[in-house]
Amino acid sequence: MNAPQAKKTDKFLEIHNDKRNDPYFWMNERENPEVIKYLEEENAYTDFIMRDTEDLQNDLYEEMKSRYKKDDESLPYFFNSYWYIVRYEAGKEYPIFSRKFQSLDNEEEILLDVNILAEGEAFFETGSISVSINNDILAYSTDNVGRRIYKIFFRNIKTGEIYSDVIENTTGKAVWANDNQHVFYIRKDESLRAFQIYRHKLGTDSSEDVLIFHEEDETFDVSVFKTKSLEYIFIAASSTNEDEMRFIPANNVFADWTIVQPRTDDLEYSVEHYEDDFYIITNADNATNFKIVKTKVDKPSMEHWQDFIPHRENVLLEGFEIFKNYFVVEEREKGLLQINIIDNQNNNSYYLPFSDPTYTAYIGINMEFDTDILRFGYTSLTKPSSTFEYNMKEKTTVLLKQQEVLGGKFFAENYISERIWATARDGKEVAISLVYHKDAKKSVNTPLLLYGYGSYGHTVDATFSSVRLSLLDRGFIYAIAHIRGGEYLGREWYEDGKMLQKKNTFFDFIDAAKYLISKNYTSPKHLYAMGGSAGGLLMGAVMNYNPELFNGIVAQVPFVDVVTTMLDETIPLTTGEYDEWGNPNEKEYYDYMKSYSPYDNIEAKDYPNILITTGFHDSQVQYWEPAKWTAKLRDLKTDNNILIFKTDMSSGHGGASGRFESLKEIALEYAFLLKIDQ
Repeated sequence: MNAPQAKKTDKFLEIHNDKRNDPYFWMNERENPEVIKYLEEENAYTDFIMRDTEDLQNDLYEEMKSRYKKDDESLPYFFNSYWYIVRYEAGKEYPIFSRKFQSLDNEEEILLDVNILAEGEAFFETGSISVSINNDILAYSTDNVGRRIYKIFFRNIKTGEIYSDVIENTTGKAVWANDNQHVFYIRKDESLRAFQIYRHKLGTDSSEDVLIFHEEDETFDVSVFKTKSLEYIFIAASSTNEDEMRFIPANNVFADWTIVQPRTDDLEYSVEHYEDDFYIITNADNATNFKIVKTKVDKPSMEHWQDFIPHRENVLLEGFEIFKNYFVVEEREKGLLQINIIDNQNNNSYYLPFSDPTYTAYIGINMEFDTDILRFGYTSLTKPSSTFEYNMKEKTTVLLKQQEVLGGKFFAENYISERIWATARDGKEVAISLVYHKDAKKSVNTPLLLYGYGSYGHTVDATFSSVRLSLLDRGFIYAIAHIRGGEYLGREWYEDGKMLQKKNTFFDFIDAAKYLISKNYTSPKHLYAMGGSAGGLLMGAVMNYNPELFNGIVAQVPFVDVVTTMLDETIPLTTGEYDEWGNPNEKEYYDYMKSYSPYDNIEAKDYPNILITTGFHDSQVQYWEPAKWTAKLRDLKTDNNILIFKTDMSSGHGGASGRFESLKEIALEYAFLLKIDQ
């Protein structure tokens, strides 16, 4: 079977006196039968090339699936007189949301069985659920396409009645006012930007809903939430670098909205409430790594902010939790997350002890103020996810739940994790987290999969994966490169990997790969790279710069046509991305972007083996980016290595829905790596 050859049709794009020809531009015609035909041909070709791995894919799928507890359930948490639980039943793909009144020994009430809703659907996802304050009515949202456009429905929990109220084109979130009659929700515009907040009254048609807030700046989007105290409802308008928040009492939906602090260039902040005060995490006053301030509810603006936890140059503040007698802070220092507990009675503070060389710790769900108990989570590359209860008064810890790894073959002591540091070309130290089976030998013949992301300040932390065991048990080393563009080493680490410094992200990854090779962890013949979305951009860039370093690349839903996408304001999320990548309508950013955009920099040369995946309904990275990229690579590359492109015709950015269907995608990726590692 020959590889598909997409037709070329000249399409000249010109700006700043620079003309580009994009012969595959036609692929953005979603309804064009030729586009569908091309995607289906690529899918058939992928199946053909991977036909000798069908048994392996099935083995991997069953193996990964077998490690999951089929009838698992979440750790219950208590809120407003009820214990809330999310559980799965054996043989079913979707969650069941339930609750129990006061005691876990009481009878279960089913709030929502998603398996019933998803019957007959190729794709189905629940956005969120929320219960009215009087505990009688459930608001829930669903998406059966994969575009992350949700419909909100309402159900009487006592009677089971589904109300006639249906709200379309939302982000899926519904926030109840305390009157049990009104909810606030968010609508999306044509480019899928969250841009309007509406108020809906239960029992009325959505056409009667009241527009509360309209964000006209296309670089901002909006969100709505209720404080932990349940006393205030907040609307947040946010861009990459700025926030503006306003609030009303949750008891009065008709109140005038009060702005905390008007939007100011480069001022970020978010707010939580306790008693008479707002607690605000912010970068005000050049607090690059953020600080926490406190102000009276009736004096919320910036001139009244008083430092509560001051800024520290080497410590990034990521979040906090308020208790009556304690204040708990998530901090990141030297890349590792720490939990700092402050006793409000005597102002003493201390950190919870963690011992793995690389790990993740985080504050869990803590709904109560007047308690000495803190729930927190912990995981590492070798330890399954666990939730603990920590008594802040007695300083004792109890394990509540640990992720079960079934099959009887997993023993944490059989795996080793490390954190090493590679020196980038500009002298910066880049951390690499690794995990491998204790029997794996580090050598030039050892396969190693290097993962990276490096955008939006998102940090890929070291977490456990039962799925990953299928690679580790076959001799692979798995590594994460904590590259610039994330916030692993603080806010500056992010700032140094965006806009006109974006290439640092790519060079960090390349230099991490070279370091691993130099230390004989692997060799170019056995080195593989993987990344998704903006991490797919990373994959495209590094294989343009240094294709000889990698034997294989897996690019998941990759953002690769940077210039064209960022010039098209009709594409979802584009205008809100200017603070991340720059605005190519300005020549300086256009030239810089064009110099690294993977699609624009494909050359006639040898490339590694490549697997590219996408979802036809992807709302984040449109399917045509990887489709065009595949076609151009196929046309120009000079090697005989594998290039395959798989489109899930029924899913979006997150891949297949359902608990186990997504494992088939991972099985394909792992089978591809094992196939080419010969």
